[in-house]
Formats: sequence, structure tokens, C-alpha cells
Amino acid sequence: MRMERLVSLVVGTALILGASMASAQQPAAAPPPPPPPYGSPITLEQAKKVMTGAEAEAKKNNWNVVMVVLDSGGNLVMLQRMDGAQFGSIEVAKDKAYSAVAFRRPTKAFDDALAQGGANLRILRLPGASPLEGGIPIVVDGKLIGAVGVSGVTSAQDAQIGRAGIDNLK
Repeated sequence: MRMERLVSLVVGTALILGASMASAQQPAAAPPPPPPPYGSPITLEQAKKVMTGAEAEAKKNNWNVVMVVLDSGGNLVMLQRMDGAQFGSIEVAKDKAYSAVAFRRPTKAFDDALAQGGANLRILRLPGASPLEGGIPIVVDGKLIGAVGVSGVTSAQDAQIGRAGIDNLK
């Protein structure tokens, strides 16, 4: 009986040490790349291209949304509310775009972090941070020149529209 307990203790200790050493040998996750630096503000012509691409994507899917383009300083360049879009989406789209330009990252990053809970709930206290997908920085030649924000359908669909707008700029 004593020998069985000793063997169990040795085997258990070996398993615990082996597992802890294996986890200690896991490489640390690479830090995310730094956000792009701010560049010159988006021009009206560039904003029109973004808006045209975003509107085409929304129309293709029969989605009535509000689309906003801000410059690199967070200033309004264009706002478009499609026929039938709820007026509550105006502020939401502006907030998404502002969050994307102010924090130099898509609002999906806040959405994903918030979904993990815990200490990430602090995001809710960040002034200007919108934790709803649909705000996307506009980066040209490695510089952030503005952001697009979309609201009116699901957050994933809002982001789809925003990406289509940015793709139209290229």
C-alpha cells in the first residue's frame, strides 16, 4: 500500500512538472504591430471614393445605413444617411469612425476585447472608444488619413460596408 502511494505521488509530481515545463516553453505571443502613424487628412475626393464604394456595397445587399468619413484629426468630411436608415445610426456611425481614428485601430479590436470580459471591461470607460464593429481606419501609404464608420445593420455587416468603401479608394 505504501509503495503504491509513493508511486502515485512520484507519477503525479512528474505529470505536474512536465505540464508546467511544457507550458513554460511555449513561445510568448507576438505583440501586435504598432498602429499606423497619422498622415495628412483625407481629401474630399478620397472621401467621395470611400463613400461611393461603401454605398455600392450597402445597395447591393439592400441595407439602409449611415456612413461617415472623418479625417485624421477626427473632423467630419462626409456623412451620408441612406433613405430608410434610422436616424439613431447617425451618432453611432460618427462614434465608430471617431474611435477608429482616435485609437488608430478598427473598432472590432474593442469589440473582441470586451467580449473576453474581465479587465477588458475597462474599455467601457475609455472616452471616445466605441466597442462596436464598423469603424475602420483609412490607411494610405502606411499613414492613417481618416476613418470610416458605418451603422444600420449588424456590426459585421457595417464593417463589410466600410471595408468595401476603403477598397474603392485603392
